[in-house]
Amino acid sequence: MDNMNYSEITPEIRRLADLSREAGMIDSELFTRYEVKRGLRDLNGKGVLTGLTNISDVRATEIVNGETVPAHGRLFYRGYDVKDLVSGFTSENRFGFEEVAYLLLFDRLPTADELENFKGLLAGYRSLPTSFVRDIIMKAPSPDMMNALARSVLTLYSYDDRADDTSLPNVLRQSLQLISLFPLLSIYGYQAYNHYHSGNSLYIHQPQPGLSTAENILYTLRPDKRYTPLEARLLDMALVLHMEHGGGNNSSFTTHVVTSSLTDTYSVIAAAIGSLKGPRHGGANIKVVRMFEDMKEHVRDWKDDDEIAAYLRKLLHKEAFDQSGLIYGVGHAIYSKSDPRACILREYVGQLAAEKNMQDEYGLYSAVERLAPVVISSERQMYKGVSINVDFYSGFVYNMLGLPVELFTPMFAIARIVGWSAHRLEELANNGKIIRPAYKAICTEHDYVNMHDRLA
Repeated sequence: MDNMNYSEITPEIRRLADLSREAGMIDSELFTRYEVKRGLRDLNGKGVLTGLTNISDVRATEIVNGETVPAHGRLFYRGYDVKDLVSGFTSENRFGFEEVAYLLLFDRLPTADELENFKGLLAGYRSLPTSFVRDIIMKAPSPDMMNALARSVLTLYSYDDRADDTSLPNVLRQSLQLISLFPLLSIYGYQAYNHYHSGNSLYIHQPQPGLSTAENILYTLRPDKRYTPLEARLLDMALVLHMEHGGGNNSSFTTHVVTSSLTDTYSVIAAAIGSLKGPRHGGANIKVVRMFEDMKEHVRDWKDDDEIAAYLRKLLHKEAFDQSGLIYGVGHAIYSKSDPRACILREYVGQLAAEKNMQDEYGLYSAVERLAPVVISSERQMYKGVSINVDFYSGFVYNMLGLPVELFTPMFAIARIVGWSAHRLEELANNGKIIRPAYKAICTEHDYVNMHDRLA
């Protein structure tokens, strides 16, 4: 038998796919009849309550005269407003990733001594097993960094003598190791791809114990290992803002679901990575950057509101960019009047744009932020307010930092591994049941038909 081309979609596969599609179709009216909460949301888009968490809280409404109305968004980590946390460490000219990670994992802000000990613990875990880079990362490098990251995480299982131990001390140890290693796994995976697929020079820089997580990312990624203080601090802030976002987001819920089966940490985190990779979850900032690249080509005057608004209308009418009908980076499933993460990031983006001499691009982003909600509300029926989300500016930040687009979603994972770890520990601490929602079967019963009586 000839060797099969595993990537080819043959006519037979297409025929079977049509059968599969027909078999999978369910009358949409049935979802209404049986009151199915599709996507675990009610008809108003509100999430179905499936659990309790003490890790973070997302607020986008308030009670006024007994009615729930949209409000400016707020995000809390362990009861602390993220805006206050960011203000706290930036006002003292400190990096925040390690401090906020401590808070999310242990439900308390660390003292100075506790923070230094925690940093030392993370630094001690910031090294891969012997020959892991050569034997795992450098072999069969993937063009998708999230797949490469998931593969590396699953392979670490083989290097752990207590891989299947789900006791809290062991899971915490594994979590801290993964928090420390995610930057290296992501960046080394990119360097391997950039070398073997793009023919560029290969750089494998060892992390430095005295540097913060954000500093080490820039140090290990860049050929010259150099970065400015502003670059490192803005990257640090972006990591903090992406670190956690409630238990109901897709990847955190995945973490709870898979953890509830009592499987190992590496399997749980690989599943969460797979969830985050999806363009409906973690890949949105890439779409924002590419949308703006297209906009720059088709909008001649970046300061002309009318020309910008006309392009935005073309996006909504599926006449520009990817013809999806979306203005990427605008709107959110929960937030309406504002996304607190975007508001915090916006305050500092202008500083980096000035340092990078990219004020014109920043002006274009600001114009779209101002005009997009007006254009959307004039074109579509709106049931709640619409504003930019964190992806709107995070991609621009990563672009100004010179991060390759292949690392945009891994940067999200480097931050969110902290939240995933906190959710895994919370699920194990509560020793809950395996998560198993109900599905109603609507299939029709059939009598078995012998082979010779079946019709083609």
